[in-house]
Amino acid sequence: MRLLKYISIAFLLVFIVQVHAQEMMGLTEIKHNVKSKRVSSYDQSGDNHDNLQNIKNGDKRTIFNVKGAGVIDHIWITIAPEPRFLSRNDIIIRMYWDGNDYPSVESPIGPFFGQGWQESYLFTSAPLLATPSDGNGLVSYFAMPFAKGARIEIENQSGKDITAFYFYVDYTEMKKLPPNTGRFHAWYNKQLTGPADSVENEHWMFGPNKPNKTGANNYVIADIKGKGHFVGVNYYVHSPTPYWYGEGDDMIFIDGDDKPALNGTGTEDYFNTSWGAPKTPYSTPYFGYAKVNNDIGFLGKTHIYRFNIADPVYFDSSLKFTIEHGSTNVLTLDLASVAYWYQDKAERILPIPDAAARRPKPMIGPVDIHRWRNEWRKSKGNDPKLWGN
Repeated sequence: MRLLKYISIAFLLVFIVQVHAQEMMGLTEIKHNVKSKRVSSYDQSGDNHDNLQNIKNGDKRTIFNVKGAGVIDHIWITIAPEPRFLSRNDIIIRMYWDGNDYPSVESPIGPFFGQGWQESYLFTSAPLLATPSDGNGLVSYFAMPFAKGARIEIENQSGKDITAFYFYVDYTEMKKLPPNTGRFHAWYNKQLTGPADSVENEHWMFGPNKPNKTGANNYVIADIKGKGHFVGVNYYVHSPTPYWYGEGDDMIFIDGDDKPALNGTGTEDYFNTSWGAPKTPYSTPYFGYAKVNNDIGFLGKTHIYRFNIADPVYFDSSLKFTIEHGSTNVLTLDLASVAYWYQDKAERILPIPDAAARRPKPMIGPVDIHRWRNEWRKSKGNDPKLWGN
């Protein structure tokens, strides 16, 4: 088993080196009719107040607004106060392409950049990062093309003032985009799942399960109309139980199919792991566990990510990406996600949940479990020697 582990790591390293070599070779190509540009929060007076200040609750600010053609290739953001005082779950980022009055990107800023709930922690992947200190530097390297202009807006829904908002948006200005250049999209979803019959069944604990072939009650990561390709997801799981939450399969429906075109074998399997969640965080460029629960079993919060950079999921007319909820996975879970994809034109995405629906659920801990045990003991006659069976 250890030998297999080392072989797998060696193959991954070889792949990363090959991709890196291709990128480095690409840097040797001299470009024509392109120019690097930046919009940032620098102090245009020449002083050093290099940030947007005092963004009130409910206020919107446009941080990027350019005309013409180009590609955003780098975004960096940091915000004050820090997350324990100001929730990144309630600062919304929206992106508008080609003069549209509707966004093709809409998400809380924290989850978009790989910071779940209202927390901050280090996150490292190829397209998105949350950097030191404590995950407060929010970074994107996703390519975001536009042909007729682009606008990026933030909205403060936190109930508090944003005292400082620093940002860079770097882009390449060009005469026109290459043919068949898609538009970047991203969508945030959140749902509190629960069993239809009040029985939380996982791994056949309470008997047989109902077959799930249609995905009718699955958690939805993306529901897309149009032509394009799916390139990844940040997936946030808050489990109120120590029991394993990941028996749900990934079920991906393409172009209106009644049955999944791509059907997986378990949540962790889509994210390239195995036999449940790891005990410690780990990162690779395209997949990993940025945060793992630190309580009993699988109780608590977990952030998993997978970017389909080398293996996009292609579709011609629609894509519905779901994680199974039903059959062998009918637990009550607080789930959230941000999906990322490209389409042949900038489309309107679905509305995202409002601030009340986004609010994180309180943590469940040993004290709560002990209280539940005490209620169980009382329901069984309050015998002081009851063990738990």
